[in-house]
Amino acid sequence: MRGRRLRGESVPGVRPTSSRVREALFDVLGARVPGCAFLDLFAGTGAVGLEALSRGAARAVFVEADRRAARATAENLRLLGGPAGEILEMGAGRALARLAERGDRFEVVFLDPPWDLDLGDVLPRAARAVAPKGVLVLEHRTGRVPSAADVPGLTPGRSYRHGDASLSLFLAAPPG
Repeated sequence: MRGRRLRGESVPGVRPTSSRVREALFDVLGARVPGCAFLDLFAGTGAVGLEALSRGAARAVFVEADRRAARATAENLRLLGGPAGEILEMGAGRALARLAERGDRFEVVFLDPPWDLDLGDVLPRAARAVAPKGVLVLEHRTGRVPSAADVPGLTPGRSYRHGDASLSLFLAAPPG
């Protein structure tokens, strides 16, 4: 699906993950992506989850509360003709509760919230959605990495700075 233009890149209130940061993210994730279950929280127009599907993820769940952005994600899925993804048009907290009720776990959980949003209980809930040996990746404003206490059950990994944006990894401990 490389090189295709996505719809909705100018949805008001949506700050898309830059192509440079997306490329860095998938360089870091590497072999984790093919065959994985990928959760794209605060998905916006779905560019990151679509990239995961393009790189061989078995499935992707897109969570986006903004109706226009969720519709853009649905349109992008249709236009790209790639694997089907599931779109949950609701807030992250509600979506994480629904996914937990279903018993869904993900090898990769990606969060790209509005940078000044108080994540409250979203980070701990997102941490519980990470499968054993999985990873949670948080895109955030450079210099504002959450503490390990904000992400219980996961071990902080590296952070990667890309100008104003940084990616911080939190790793699930292997079972046992």
